Amino acid sequence: MDRNVEERLAHLERSVDDLSDTVARQDREIEELKRRLAVLVERERERASEGSGGVVLGDERPPHY
Repeated sequence: MDRNVEERLAHLERSVDDLSDTVARQDREIEELKRRLAVLVERERERASEGSGGVVLGDERPPHY
């Protein structure tokens, strides 16, 4: 094989390995974020069912005023 082709192939293999590592890391991060989101959704569902829901945004006054 031509030396230039071998170098390009080695570079491409390295790039594929790097991209594979990145995709695997991102997959783990996505799974963790999905787990955290599920916890937050469940927590909000419980809060809403208790009737204590409601988030004060910006300059909005809480209902006790």
